[in-house]
Amino acid sequence: MIYTLTLNPSVDYIVQLERFELGDLNRTISETKYPGGKGINVSRVLRELGVTSIALGFNGGFTGKYIEDYLHYEKIETDFIKVMDDTRINIKLKTGQETEINAKGPNITEEDFQLLKRKIGQLTKNDLLVLAGSIPSTLPESTYEELVKICKENGVEFVCDAEGDLLKNVLAFHPFLIKPNHHELGELFNTTISSCEEVIPYGKKLIEMGAKNVIVSLADKGAVFISEKMSLIAEVPKGQVKNSVGAGDSVVAGFLAEYQRNTNVKEAFQHSVAAGSATAFSLGLCTKEKIEEILSKVQIREIL
Repeated sequence: MIYTLTLNPSVDYIVQLERFELGDLNRTISETKYPGGKGINVSRVLRELGVTSIALGFNGGFTGKYIEDYLHYEKIETDFIKVMDDTRINIKLKTGQETEINAKGPNITEEDFQLLKRKIGQLTKNDLLVLAGSIPSTLPESTYEELVKICKENGVEFVCDAEGDLLKNVLAFHPFLIKPNHHELGELFNTTISSCEEVIPYGKKLIEMGAKNVIVSLADKGAVFISEKMSLIAEVPKGQVKNSVGAGDSVVAGFLAEYQRNTNVKEAFQHSVAAGSATAFSLGLCTKEKIEEILSKVQIREIL
């Protein structure tokens, strides 16, 4: 079973206006809302691709109930830990350009955290855990390390989609997959990366540091896959980018869904790039039909 972990989920409230005037009454053209959080996005894309997962994390209040009800409607199983405060609401204000207001999120107690660790401790070698996104300010900075240590002790494979020290500190526990973008990869090694070819030596360093598989996305410039055995570059199809939210999460879900079917990393990488592109070209998360439409346009070449 695949488990996805979102430590600080949200209700994302998207508001569109013709213009925004500070200090004045503003009226919307349209608004919508949906569950937010990187792990939740992975679960939603996995479900779209016919793969079952269970969403873990912390939630509370009326906003937490909205997220659970929404996921259950999409037939996604959840096992959230209930907290006292309301799950946060993040505002995305669209006025030609997008402005985001992200809330801090609920207080997570030590008791809540211990309960999460017990849940992770129940996973087995037949399970895989996806850790994605930031850590709430009320949890220790070592949260991911503590959780993946439990995974390592129990033989549970895990995926980490995070940045900076959160990512660097889990490498020693040998993640099955990590997915930095080229900016995050550059920050890890204090350099600037602008092409797929420039990714490869640094991706190989991540393998040396403990990662089993690495995918680095470079937006419209393509993507790179690196393992101990091979290095692959994907050319992404051209299209109008309508949405960047969830594209990286779609890459993770696309890879896991296809790898679970046939364990072929080259095909899994192709599907991951197609899923990320399909989300970027859509107003919401990708659909299976959009991925299949794009798949043949994703060209993969191996770097020897």
